[in-house]
Amino acid sequence: MSEKKVCLVTGGGGFLGSHLCERFLERGCRVIAVDNFLTGNEKNIAPLEKNPAFELVRHNVCQYIDIPGPVHYILHFASPASPLDYLEFPIQTLKVGALGTHNALGLAKEKKAVFLLASTSEVYGDPLIHPQPESYWGNVNPIGPRGVYDEAKRFAEAMTMAYYRTHQVDTRIIRIFNTYGPRMRLRDGRAIPAFFSQALTGKSLTVFGDGRQTRSLCYIDDMVNGIEKLLLSGINEPVNVGNPEEISMLDLAKRVIKATGSRSGIEHKDLPVDDPKVRQPDIAKARKYLSWEPSVSLEEGLKRTAAYFREMLGV
Repeated sequence: MSEKKVCLVTGGGGFLGSHLCERFLERGCRVIAVDNFLTGNEKNIAPLEKNPAFELVRHNVCQYIDIPGPVHYILHFASPASPLDYLEFPIQTLKVGALGTHNALGLAKEKKAVFLLASTSEVYGDPLIHPQPESYWGNVNPIGPRGVYDEAKRFAEAMTMAYYRTHQVDTRIIRIFNTYGPRMRLRDGRAIPAFFSQALTGKSLTVFGDGRQTRSLCYIDDMVNGIEKLLLSGINEPVNVGNPEEISMLDLAKRVIKATGSRSGIEHKDLPVDDPKVRQPDIAKARKYLSWEPSVSLEEGLKRTAAYFREMLGV
């Protein structure tokens, strides 16, 4: 990338989006963050606003997106992404997946920009194939409470491929598996923030069901590296990016207790509706075509994340 390149990030005030804005500024790009802050946090990008190469556009991408001048890369990350968010904002989640993706793709077509869609492992639903390769079509309940997010992303993928095939827009689709690290919100309904908040304040860690359901956790730095590599590749089909090391939620709770030095216990609650029993990416495609795989161990990632949550909680 050169400093002449303009990179636009929708959802630029979010957890992933803010890290991407930071990365592309480091690469010498001009960066435009577009966000209406429905779930994003202005504090995530406040340090970037001093940089003359950074611009914040307060805008809902479900409305027509008008950006003057050239745009070379568009990374579409605008969307509620945690269970609490998309259960609170179900219609907005569906709209940003459909209308927001349509508008962002329209801008990519107009600017002849490379377009990268932030999709998700949730397109696989509660998978019947394990680990999940990109060729798997998924097992999704379209009318369940999680369906608003799952189907929004599945529709967004279909729209992206339609623009690639019909309008020759140079598209990328990344299926992001569970990612964690600094700038996660304290209360967003996901396991990592919940566990750290509970452990650092001496509360019992809440594990749903028997805790044997699994996730695969990728540290934010590794994820940003994977996103950048895919953006600069020539791959138009979906690519899984995530950590293939699988861990149970019960084991993760114990690891967080250890990482924080907490004396908290563990309590079990009923499993949420349609909660996936397993989640593990097959990253053979990313290894082969992007030369990418995660390098930050879970132990190291949890250590870095613990420091962030300590600061957030003031403990």
